[in-house]
Amino acid sequence: MNKNFISDFPWIDEMKNRMNGIPVPEYREVNGHIHTPYSFSAFERLEKAFTMAKEEEIAVLGINDFFVADGFEAFKLGCLRNDIFPLFNIEFIGLLKKEQKKGIRINDPNNPGRIYFSGKGLDYPFNPGFMKKLKLNRVIRESQEQIKAMISKLNGLIGGINPSLKITYEEVRNRFAEELVRERHLAKAIRILAAENYPESEEQLKFIESLYGGKKSKAGIKNPAALENEIRSNLLKTGGAAFVKEEESSFIELKKIIKIIHEAGGVPCYPVLLDDPSGKFTEFEADKDKLLSSLSDLGVGCIELIPGRNDFSMLKSFVEFFDKNGFVILFGTEHNTPEMVPLTVTARGGKPLDDSLKIIAWEGACVIAAHQYLRAHRRQGYVLSDGTLSNNQKQDLSKLGRLVIEYYLNRKQYEPGN
Repeated sequence: MNKNFISDFPWIDEMKNRMNGIPVPEYREVNGHIHTPYSFSAFERLEKAFTMAKEEEIAVLGINDFFVADGFEAFKLGCLRNDIFPLFNIEFIGLLKKEQKKGIRINDPNNPGRIYFSGKGLDYPFNPGFMKKLKLNRVIRESQEQIKAMISKLNGLIGGINPSLKITYEEVRNRFAEELVRERHLAKAIRILAAENYPESEEQLKFIESLYGGKKSKAGIKNPAALENEIRSNLLKTGGAAFVKEEESSFIELKKIIKIIHEAGGVPCYPVLLDDPSGKFTEFEADKDKLLSSLSDLGVGCIELIPGRNDFSMLKSFVEFFDKNGFVILFGTEHNTPEMVPLTVTARGGKPLDDSLKIIAWEGACVIAAHQYLRAHRRQGYVLSDGTLSNNQKQDLSKLGRLVIEYYLNRKQYEPGN
C-alpha cells in the first residue's frame, strides 16, 4: 500500500529543533489547483508541470483532478523528486436542485444549479470510504457512458463526410487520457483525426468545418488550443450536433459531496468564479455578504480562486473580505484547457499579484499543509471529526503548515550522510 511520506515527519517540537537557525522567507509561490492528464490538462505529461514549477520557483503545488485521485501517487513521486510540497485535492461537479429550478447560476456561468466543488488536503492514500466509493464509481461510469454517446454522434457526423474515418472510446482513452475521458479529449481527438488524415491544412479545416455543418472556423489550424476549444464549443456543448445531455443521476448533491470529502479526510472548498471579462457575476456570487452566509451555513470555510480570469481590483477586494472573515483562501491556475499558461498565479491579463495577496494564498496553503500533516499523524486538522471547522485555530495551523513545508523543503539536511 502506498505510504504517506508526511507520517515520517517528526512531531512538532522536533521539527522546530531541526529547523532552528534555518532562515525562511515571508512567503513562497504556491499554486493550489492544477489538473493533470488523469482528468484533462494542458500538461500532456505530468513531468512538464514539475519542470515548469521548478523554473518558476513554485514551492507548493496542488493536484485537483475531476472525480479521481488516480494521479496522487505519480504526483507525490514527482513532487518528491523536484522538492515541491504536494497538496492532495479533488474536484466534483454537483447539483443544487432548488437553484436549478429558480435559474440561479452558482459557479458555472452557463448552467443554473450546477456547482463545481473541491476537496482540499485529502488523506493520502485516497480513501473515500466504501459506500462513498461506490457512489463515485457510479458517477464516473455514467460520465463515461455520456462520452461514449457523444463519440457515437461524432462518428455519425464523420461518416457522412468520410466513411473510412472514425474515433473510438478505447483509442481516445489510450492516446489522450490516462483513464477518465472528457469532452476536451474528444475535441483533441477530432483535431488529430483531421491532421493525421488530411495532409494539407486547407483540407483539415474543410473537414472540421464540414463537421460544424458548414460553419466557418474562427480559430483556424495554426492554433491547436483555440481550435480544440472551438470544436468543443461547436460540437459538444449545448446545441452542438454531438451534444449529449448529462443525466441528473450523474451529478452528486452538494451535501453528499461534502460528506465524501469529510470521509476522505479533506477540507470542503468552494471554487469562486467571481467576475467575467464584462464585469458580470453569477446570481449566487453577486453579493459577497450573501455568499459568505451561504457558505457558512454549509459549513464551508475555504474558498479558492483562479485569479487569471478576474480583474485585479475585484479580486483583491473580494479576497480581503473573505480573509477578514476567517476563510482559508487558495489560488490556482487550473490548466484545465489546451492552453499552456505559466504556473505562477496572476490576475486577468497577466497582472502580477501584490505581496498581500500572495501572503494570503501562502497562509491558505500552509493551513492545508498543516491539515495533511495532522491527519497523517492521526490527529484532527482544520476539519474536526464532526465536520465542523477549527476556525479559531486558523493562525496556529498556518504557522504549523509553514513549519511543515519548510521542513519538507530542507529535509535533505536531515537524511543520513548529510
